[in-house]
Amino acid sequence: MNARDDDSAALSRPPARLTRKGQATRARIVDAAARLMTETSVAGTRTDDVRAAAGVSASQIYHYFEDKPALVRAVIGHATDLVLEAQQPVLGRLESMAALRAWRDHVVELQRAHDCEGGCPLGSLAGELAETGGSARAQLAAGFARWEMALRTGLTTMHERGELRPGADPKELALALLSALQGGILLSQLRRDTAPMRAALDTVLDRIESLTTDRDARADQAAAER
Repeated sequence: MNARDDDSAALSRPPARLTRKGQATRARIVDAAARLMTETSVAGTRTDDVRAAAGVSASQIYHYFEDKPALVRAVIGHATDLVLEAQQPVLGRLESMAALRAWRDHVVELQRAHDCEGGCPLGSLAGELAETGGSARAQLAAGFARWEMALRTGLTTMHERGELRPGADPKELALALLSALQGGILLSQLRRDTAPMRAALDTVLDRIESLTTDRDARADQAAAER
């Protein structure tokens, strides 16, 4: 995990000095803000909206968050945690083609279960905040980096075990997978159909499988039998 990963993960963690009650109040504020910002927009969510949704006072919000950008950063951390947790346990053990295919089935099913509505919470935030600059954009990038790293870890294990060709690049393959997933989710959201997700992910997974040494061994065996 790099420094950006640590920064993103820290956003959703309450300060250590908070009491249990304080942690619960802070979490309630973040949860309410995340729901409002996802359902409407970051720009359209007012502090008063969050106050009403969380059932807290304005002074309580400013006790935990010095300003709206600080609250937005906490929402990004919260969204990152939710997205990654929703993919467990499969995301944590992507060390074979079978596991990668199982992860593909899992994320497709997550979208199908919601009728492809809502899209990706991180992707939705990125769509609104990517051009704003500042800390929000940096923290979104860090959140996606955590996601990419989870994909890369399994591919790196496969590479180190000799299951991927020496020239295969786990970092590049993980980035391609995440990019395919995000584009696929967006088009699936527009079409209310998981076909774009399935097509995008399957194309990248087929590419990864073509780089496996097992695939090479099967090809050599088939050639020898002809």
